[in-house]
Amino acid sequence: EYVDFTLPYTESGVFMIVPIKGDGQKSAWIFLKPLKTELWITIGAFFLYTGIVIWVLEHRVNKKFRGPPSKQVGMILWFSFSTMVYAHREKVISNLSRFVLIIWIFAVLVLSSSYTANLTSLLTVQQLQPTVTNISALIRNGEHIGYQDGSFVLDLLKGLGAQESKLIVLNTLEEFEEKLSKGSNNDGVSAIVDELPYLRLVLAKHCSKYKLVGPTNKTAGFGFAFPKGSPLVPDVSRAVLSVTESSDLTLIRKKWFGDRDKCSEDDETTLTSNSLALDSFRGLFLIAALSSTAALFIFLINFFYENRHILASQQPVKKKVAAIAKTFDEMKEDAQEAAKKEKSKEEEIEMAAGGAIHLTPGATSFSNHEEQLFSPDEGSSSPEPGSLYHAWTVIGINEDRPRKNFLHSNSDSFLYDKI
Repeated sequence: EYVDFTLPYTESGVFMIVPIKGDGQKSAWIFLKPLKTELWITIGAFFLYTGIVIWVLEHRVNKKFRGPPSKQVGMILWFSFSTMVYAHREKVISNLSRFVLIIWIFAVLVLSSSYTANLTSLLTVQQLQPTVTNISALIRNGEHIGYQDGSFVLDLLKGLGAQESKLIVLNTLEEFEEKLSKGSNNDGVSAIVDELPYLRLVLAKHCSKYKLVGPTNKTAGFGFAFPKGSPLVPDVSRAVLSVTESSDLTLIRKKWFGDRDKCSEDDETTLTSNSLALDSFRGLFLIAALSSTAALFIFLINFFYENRHILASQQPVKKKVAAIAKTFDEMKEDAQEAAKKEKSKEEEIEMAAGGAIHLTPGATSFSNHEEQLFSPDEGSSSPEPGSLYHAWTVIGINEDRPRKNFLHSNSDSFLYDKI
């Protein structure tokens, strides 16, 4: 109501600085830390899904993926998880399986490389973490909190629920450092809450001991105040804008805060989690999911098309499902075996149709009585049932003539085809 402010010449906001601590002894479960929980769950789900897809594609054509149910379940788990270390020995036959496997192995390669790099960083680089990252936790635990004398931060902390007896007033930078180094249990404070420019002065001298956490509250920043309606406000605002857009402001900061200010800014990156999140690999999982699903979809279309006669039958739905399941569980012969069987059948048919037994005259001498049984003069046109001639049809040797059934008693040799 009484003053006009220029544009802010520096950013501001309510932050807090807290002591930092080394990670000390490594956790026994540090090997899980490189990846976040949701990423671990997603990887496990994709391993299982890929194993199931490979099993579906290989079950009918690959003997390695057949057998008792327990063996098949074990093969699904073994084959999918063995791709993580490229230890699978089972060869895949289907081209669709090979396509799925190529994409998935590439995804596993990216994931394993990222995991190895992050785990190496966790094991070799000293991780400095703040003792506290949330002001609400300080207030809830009844920790002592420091603030600058005369700052509006006092009212802010009271509004957040802090007890006034737990709030320690501080006046100088030396007090800031002294109280922080003692800690809340030794007549000190666990954290100091103040505006960003003041805290940067502390970090400029002690960036290796303390860390900036926040912001707790956003503010508009620092500017120049003039009486209400002063004509200087627009001119000063333009001058401030000109300085902030140039490199002059950076030089001013280095002059007042020194190069150690960069130390505090760089260290802020350790406040974020070092674990890799699912968002970093969302595209990779999308490609793997689409490739596996597409291969499975193509297989199902071909399978149902090959067995469309089952689907088109008039049987009840339950019997159709049972027939489809039975067909899927059967071993599918490959093209070479099927062709070989077909060729073998054709050869057997040819041998049965054209094969003949050559009998010598001595073995096929016929009595005059037998010739008379079939003499045209006698009027007999067919042999008696059960006789030798009833069991055999005589085929002429001369292949140039049309083949027909006839009897020739004077011939020296005969061919008999068994009826």
